[in-house]
Amino acid sequence: MNLYDFSVKKMDGSQQDLSDFAGQVLLVVNTAPGCGLAPQYKELQELYESYQDEGFVVLDFPCNQFANQASGTDREIHQACSLNFGTTFPRFAKIKVNGPEADPLYQWLKKEKSSLLGKSIEWNFTKFLIDRQGRVVKRYLPITPPSKLKKDIEKLLKIRA
Repeated sequence: MNLYDFSVKKMDGSQQDLSDFAGQVLLVVNTAPGCGLAPQYKELQELYESYQDEGFVVLDFPCNQFANQASGTDREIHQACSLNFGTTFPRFAKIKVNGPEADPLYQWLKKEKSSLLGKSIEWNFTKFLIDRQGRVVKRYLPITPPSKLKKDIEKLLKIRA
């Protein structure tokens, strides 16, 4: 099993097969525009702009499970992120990342790479780096600035699918 076996809900309610991103290096992030870590959106955008021509994509999954920090509709969240942080990377419908209603994608991600605190997602802006074959390579804590991921991303980009 790999990331390409999953499909996720887009903001318009339609489904997106993650196999559409096959062969690319991906950073999967659960986000929230009301979070104190929301300035990371700018660094995520910088990574996306720096490496997208080499096959790198940030996949943004808003989540309202942590202190109600993504309380708006999918459209409101998208507008807030686009206007306030200038994001242009793919953003999907709000999901749950923990508990019995956790999205199957996040159930798999957590199974593949747990953290020091176990399999739960600790907070908004937990990041998973995915290689070109759809495998989870690394998990980063919410407080890890996206700029600190550059070396890991560059290393994966050098490996062709």
